[in-house]
Order: sequence, then C-alpha cells, then structure tokens
Amino acid sequence: MEWQCTGLRWPEERGGPVLGWRKGARTRGSAPAYGAELGFRAAGVRTCVGARGNACPVAAPVPERSTGARCAECGRLDRAHSVAADTIPDDPRTYRVYLAWFGAGMVKVGITAEERGAARLREQGAVVFSWLGRGPLMAARRAEEVLRAALGVPDRIPYARKRAVRADLPDPAVRAAEVAELYGRAVALEGRGWPEALERLPFEAVDHAGIFRLGGPGGVVRAVTGLVDGGVVAGRLVAAAGPDLHLDTGADGVVVVDTRLMTGWALTAAGPGAGVSVPTVVVGGGASQAGLF
Repeated sequence: MEWQCTGLRWPEERGGPVLGWRKGARTRGSAPAYGAELGFRAAGVRTCVGARGNACPVAAPVPERSTGARCAECGRLDRAHSVAADTIPDDPRTYRVYLAWFGAGMVKVGITAEERGAARLREQGAVVFSWLGRGPLMAARRAEEVLRAALGVPDRIPYARKRAVRADLPDPAVRAAEVAELYGRAVALEGRGWPEALERLPFEAVDHAGIFRLGGPGGVVRAVTGLVDGGVVAGRLVAAAGPDLHLDTGADGVVVVDTRLMTGWALTAAGPGAGVSVPTVVVGGGASQAGLF
C-alpha cells in the first residue's frame, strides 16, 4: 500500500503549507520547501478518500478531474456534518465573519470557526483579508447573507478565476485599500441588518502574498486538470496558494497543480527532471492537451 495524499493544509502555527498523507490508519505531514524539487507519479486507480476521518467502505473509484475525491455516499456523509451546508445550526463554537480578496474586483464574504484562526483564508488562497465580526454561528451566517446582498459580493468564487488573476496582482496598498473600502461599507450597516449578537472587529488587512510567494518572475503557464495512472508531475516549488502548488518545470514554464486532484491516488516519488506528463490546460483558457511532452 502506497501513501495517499490527503491535500494541502495551512496550519496556523506554521508559515508555509503542509501536505497531508495517509497509509491505512497511519497519517503524516510533509512541508514542501520553496525552491526545492518536488515530484510524484500517480499509480493505479483513484479511489474515494472517505468522510469524517473514516475510509470509504468500498474504496469506490472517483473521477480523475473531481476536486472532492469522494463517492456519492461519502459525499453525503461529509455534507451531513458541514457548517457550510447549514446542517449543524446548533454548533456552540464562536465564528468569525471575514472579507477575502483574491484579485482586483474579486472579493467574497465568508465565515470560519474562530478556533481555526486564518487557516481557512490561506486554504482558500485569499491574498488579503480582514475580519469583520465574531459571534454565534447563526449570527455570523445572518451577517454573511446581509453583507452578500448589501455589498454585492458572493460567498463563493470559482477557483479557476482566483488562479487566473494571481499573475497580475496590484501593489499591496491598492489591494488593502479595496478591502478597506468594503469594510467601511459593511460596518455602515450596523443598525440596518447587522445582527446584534455579532461583535464588530477592527479593520486589519492581512496580506498573504509573502507567505504564498506570489509576485515572483515567471507567471503560471498551465494548470494540471487531473492525474492519470503513470502520470508524473515534477518541478521546483516556486509558490503555493490555497490548494495550489506552483512548479517551475524549466523550459515549459510554471505549471500549477491543485493538490485536491492528488487526493485518492497512490503516489510515489519522481525525479526532479521528470517533467509533467498529465493533462493540462492553459491558465485562463479552455483547451487541454495530453501532456507537456
């Protein structure tokens, strides 16, 4: 049995990303270093990762391009205990409401459990964010709905759109100012739909571009659309944001791999010069190819 990737995490206590791995009941994490070579080869068939820490009882196969990597039954079980799906309204934890900025004109409002800190923002690939308020789950959820309608911002942004704008980020002061403007409009709603149980938090623009290592030379050229049996992804890690790893493959430029596409595969190490031999797509485009070589 090979190690299976369980995805990329951004724990609060670390400055960089951590890849999770599982082999049967054993789990571990590895922290890929910027500037280091990283390569892996997929083997066999991609199978369901299970739900709520439990393995899929039938190890059901899942589509290569699915970012969820769960079969229908495990997907239902996972959603049955999901805050995002509003299935646990009596959650006693404190929640925080935030504004997250991903690129010019691309801001969303959301909530996260206070105990998680800013980990959720890094997992989403938020380049800049600010807290808005804190309080019980239902007050936070109500504020999210009010702000979404009043500010005209969504609660979800397709990940391909986030990825496409990363190569052309404005200066830090410009992106912070955009979040500050929306924060001002949000707090102006106090007394006009802002839940009384939600404590307002002061504005503070937290910028993740440095942690992600965004803004370096050579933007992303292509993105992996899915792994295949025997397919290889290898290169030098130059940046990471949300679930994405940005790998400099040399002559073929920077290729991004969404680590959610790695989950469910048995992965073995590949040499640094192995390149990329899985389907890819031009970032911001729609035509895929069989591989880079």
